[in-house]
Amino acid sequence: RLPSVQNPVTPLYQMKIFAPNVVAAKSKFWYYASLLKKVKKANGEIVSCSEVLEKKPTRIKNFGLWVRYDSRSGTHNMYREYRSLSVAEAVTLCYRDMAARHRARANSVQIMRVEEVDANKCRRAHVKQFHNSAIRFPLPHRVVKSQYKSKIVAKRPNTFF
Repeated sequence: RLPSVQNPVTPLYQMKIFAPNVVAAKSKFWYYASLLKKVKKANGEIVSCSEVLEKKPTRIKNFGLWVRYDSRSGTHNMYREYRSLSVAEAVTLCYRDMAARHRARANSVQIMRVEEVDANKCRRAHVKQFHNSAIRFPLPHRVVKSQYKSKIVAKRPNTFF
């Protein structure tokens, strides 16, 4: 809120908003501020709007997302887990997953909370399957394609290495 005679010291509200650009982020801020704190755009101002960067962008992490979304039948709460390099990437995965599985558009999905989850606290099987330290990804049927090698040879190609 803007300072006034009755209230010279006004409270500051902070939100983590996931948006594609600054304009969309500010718009979402005012949408949630008017819902949660009864603050209109005319009675307040945005002090700062900045992108939060990842501390370790090269390390893979497990993220838990608490999501609320409006479906055709009502409002639902969800907890979802994703494995990703950054929070922003995990949120993007969530938006795409919600669109694919539940036909939920981005404007009907609200990200309530995002947390990094330890490996032993993960609940979902599709995330837990990658916690094995001896995991291997074999490449069974590899066909060597070269424009210089002859296509017609006397013996069968070896595709298993």
